[in-house]
Amino acid sequence: MDYILSAQTDVGIVKETNQDSIFMQEIELNNERIVFSAVCDGMGGLESGEVASATMITALKDWFDQTFPVLAVNGFDENQLYGQWKTLIVNVNSKLSQYGKSRGIRLGTTFVGVLLYKGRYYAVNVGDSRLYLLRENIRQVTKDQTYVQRELDLGRITYEESLTHESRSVLLQCIGATEVIYPDYYADDIRPGDVLLLCSDGFRHVISDDEVYGQLNGGANHSKADFDGHIHSLITLVKQRREEDNITAGLIKAL
Repeated sequence: MDYILSAQTDVGIVKETNQDSIFMQEIELNNERIVFSAVCDGMGGLESGEVASATMITALKDWFDQTFPVLAVNGFDENQLYGQWKTLIVNVNSKLSQYGKSRGIRLGTTFVGVLLYKGRYYAVNVGDSRLYLLRENIRQVTKDQTYVQRELDLGRITYEESLTHESRSVLLQCIGATEVIYPDYYADDIRPGDVLLLCSDGFRHVISDDEVYGQLNGGANHSKADFDGHIHSLITLVKQRREEDNITAGLIKAL
């Protein structure tokens, strides 16, 4: 299976630094095209958030370059994959925590990642960066690890209330700022024509799922230039609606 890849990040209209980071890479292994992508949304004073998200992305890139090919050649096992991701997340969490303590600061990052391999996607999530699947409609694959999502699950607030809740940005987990991390994992088949969207929360706050689907899932979207243009248009719309956060989105279309 072949893929089209597109990714953009924008500092936005308020912040001086971009604390989001995005990684997207495609390799060929045993005549199989494989894609790995991740979005991290850093947080912390001054440049701390940027350090946190970049540290996570570097660790993920090193894993994909050095460790994953050995895993794939020796025989792919879903549980083994999740075990390696958990170890990587725990190690980065410890590294960022120690870094913060040594400097008297608090820093951290969200993380959503997806691996496409032999007709399936494998995803992992910590925090509130998201993965969506666009097919006949748009479906949120990951579930936010946030206070508001927990209250929504428990039936204490409605969906409409969650959109404007004063604690909607409060995370239950964050790599670097949470003592014990529990990632969520997801896996399913991928079909030709499917589009996977990874994004930070700044991308989705002020636009609807229907607007995203209408822009990205048109039948003419068969080139990287098309996707680059559509992401740019959506980011421009987000900025016009006065979103104050950094804005990041990555697209993977299966051909």
